[in-house]
Amino acid sequence: MIDLKNNNSDNVVISVKDLSVQYDNRTILENVCFNVYSGEVVVIVGGSGCGKSTLLRQLIGLEKPTSGTIIINGNNLTDANENETINIMNKNGVLFQFNGLFASMTLEENIALILEKYTGLTPSQMKDAIDLKLSLVGLSGFQNYKPAEISGGMKKRAALARAMALDPEILFFDEPSSGLDPITSASLDNLIKEINNSLKTTMVIVSHDLESILTISHRIIMLDASVKGILATGTPDELKNYKENKNVYNFFNRRL
Repeated sequence: MIDLKNNNSDNVVISVKDLSVQYDNRTILENVCFNVYSGEVVVIVGGSGCGKSTLLRQLIGLEKPTSGTIIINGNNLTDANENETINIMNKNGVLFQFNGLFASMTLEENIALILEKYTGLTPSQMKDAIDLKLSLVGLSGFQNYKPAEISGGMKKRAALARAMALDPEILFFDEPSSGLDPITSASLDNLIKEINNSLKTTMVIVSHDLESILTISHRIIMLDASVKGILATGTPDELKNYKENKNVYNFFNRRL
């Protein structure tokens, strides 16, 4: 593994130690170790079949690893039971690749569903919170629109507003630019950067969009199927200019 940057900060919010994942005796990830620090935007990249989506499912508690541990803000996610997992993940938000908005509900109702279940806010407080979250993503005035009535980029923003409903300490993104045209994708990238800059929200993003990766990331974790884990970590500039490893250099410079 090539580790081009050592972050000496003690402010670790995610610690992954010796993580291994097997499906039907097929090893996808083996002894993966890394930390994510408070306020970082960490992007997980790699070719098809390298384990990006597998790793994300472990990080958001949808699956349990075969072995190893994931500590999130001091809580052991891998040892947590169902209720404990829910309590840990309630402090975090997830933007899924296909948004996950309920088509039959308005944007306001989609966000309210989370607030009603996990908070004791009054209807008036809930409306204020929803208005604020939609404002943060540039959707003021769209409270009563349903997902089918807005564009793909706006759906992503609405899903992000819902992911932020509980003021998460960490936001996880699964291919946020998937299905978006270049201009809309760039706009979403800018929004992600603005939220990180203004709210200091830690972000972990799985992406295959190289332009987006190089734009939004503070640090990149590159997975590779040949090593069943991390091939390289570093800043965008470090990895883009790392000629000592052909696979790393070619990936970040779009070369075969």
